Amino acid sequence: MKVKEVADLVGISVRTLHHYDEIGLLIPEDTTESGYRVYSEKNLETLQQILFFKELGFPLKKIKEIIYSPSFDREEALQMHRKFLLEKRNRLDKMIGTIEKTIQHSKGEIQMSNQEKFEGFDFSNNPYEQEARAKWGDKAVDESNAKIGKMSKFQQQELANKFNDIYRNLATLRHLSPESKEAQEGIEEWYVYLNQIGHYSLDVFKGLGQMYVDDVRFTKNIDKFGEGLAEFMRDAMAVYADSKK
Repeated sequence: MKVKEVADLVGISVRTLHHYDEIGLLIPEDTTESGYRVYSEKNLETLQQILFFKELGFPLKKIKEIIYSPSFDREEALQMHRKFLLEKRNRLDKMIGTIEKTIQHSKGEIQMSNQEKFEGFDFSNNPYEQEARAKWGDKAVDESNAKIGKMSKFQQQELANKFNDIYRNLATLRHLSPESKEAQEGIEEWYVYLNQIGHYSLDVFKGLGQMYVDDVRFTKNIDKFGEGLAEFMRDAMAVYADSKK
């Protein structure tokens, strides 16, 4: 099948398939003399796996590591996908129930306990990714931390100083639009510097920005440089990642 046929079949964009090819996540079986990508049945099976993992919140870099691991077993993965999705459905059912009870509570029809008001919420790390890492291994053992751990005290201090300088600069820009030229130049400096101590794909970079807001520890530390900086960085990082794909 050609790329447009696959895109129409799956319901994703041609651009997405091109991106998967460019990052080595889904490489077409063949390319015609005219330059058209041709996808095989095996490619479609791999794409299905990619989309299952993506549905469960895995970043593309992690999906690539898992499905190309020597120990990866497709049938076993499908069983795990089924288990994960059932767990996700159960959690969503709980949240729907919480919403319905909250509506009744707001109308005075029932009384809810404080505990009942938060049933179904889960802000822990992705449990599916944790289990997948345990199953298929994690080859990308936080490369950044490994590099930092090998640095001298002086080098680590220089690194911290550079981080702080970038944060201070971004703090002066946080009242601008995340899409502004100044904001994007500041965020690009952050992206380039991060990739000097590790490997951050655009998707991982975007996810990192989201974590700055989702994880209160990150938010607290980043907002020391200026209130609202974490949210500004998240938005600017998302704009940067999407614009570079």
